[in-house]
Amino acid sequence: MWHSIRTELTLPLPRDELFEFFSQAENLEKITPNELGFRILTPLPIAMRQDVVIDYRIRLHGLPMRWRTLIPVWQPPVEFVDEQIKGPYKTWIHRHSFEELGPRETRMTDYVRYELPFTPLGDLAYPFIKRQVEGIFRHRNEVIPQLLLPNA
Repeated sequence: MWHSIRTELTLPLPRDELFEFFSQAENLEKITPNELGFRILTPLPIAMRQDVVIDYRIRLHGLPMRWRTLIPVWQPPVEFVDEQIKGPYKTWIHRHSFEELGPRETRMTDYVRYELPFTPLGDLAYPFIKRQVEGIFRHRNEVIPQLLLPNA
């Protein structure tokens, strides 16, 4: 069974500047909650582009896991997609879109479609996983303005 989450964040920044922040893979560590123990394993810096593969390590409930993603879509400064190749989900497809609302205003939209492993049994964990995924994106939307607009 497919699940999804969609979040939006509007920032007083030019689209190019906001997209540039996301084009530096190491910034993902800065916006991921500490309790996930998120670390990029692929040597940095990573030249972001279509078809790049990135390896990570995360901890879920104290258990270390590997996560590998592919960037199948890379269209600066409009959007990019990361898709799980290997990891804790059956499927994880995350589209990052950047809409220019004005010269110094951009709406960033995250849309994730995912499937839990071991369906249909895995879906029993959906309420818990849903809260966890929502918490990750809530954290991101709190931290990104702090990093990019430190004086606001």
